[in-house]
Amino acid sequence: MNTNLLVYKILDLTYNTLMKEKKRILVDMSVTLLHHGHVRILKQASNYGDVIVGLTSDKDLKKYKGYLPELKYCHRKEIIESIRYVKEVVNVNFYTDEKDLKKNKIDFLIHGNDLKKKFNKNKIKILKRTKGISSSLLRKKAAKIFKNLNNIK
Repeated sequence: MNTNLLVYKILDLTYNTLMKEKKRILVDMSVTLLHHGHVRILKQASNYGDVIVGLTSDKDLKKYKGYLPELKYCHRKEIIESIRYVKEVVNVNFYTDEKDLKKNKIDFLIHGNDLKKKFNKNKIKILKRTKGISSSLLRKKAAKIFKNLNNIK
């Protein structure tokens, strides 16, 4: 066997082995207002495999949070897809469950330490949230600034 062919076969086997071992990691989020906390959890998640973002629909946000997001689903998805740590964006239920994982061929879920739903411990990794930031805090801060601007006039 010629040396070039042998090297090619070894490289091909190595590549295929690496590709099979790479995990599909789901990070579920709403991303109503993108902030550095979102980017940090996506960066951390990328250490575990290919990051698939499970993005909540506008309808579910209205149902569970009581408001429609500032940006429509299609725009939030476009923004998330542009982040270098993200391989894919899929639609998931507000409360992500085993069905979402199975449907999207996910190996495990990564979530912030604010998870409210019980989940199979073998299928989840909890990461700390970034302190002092959330979309809700940004929304409140913006509302306060807007209110103060209106009081100045």
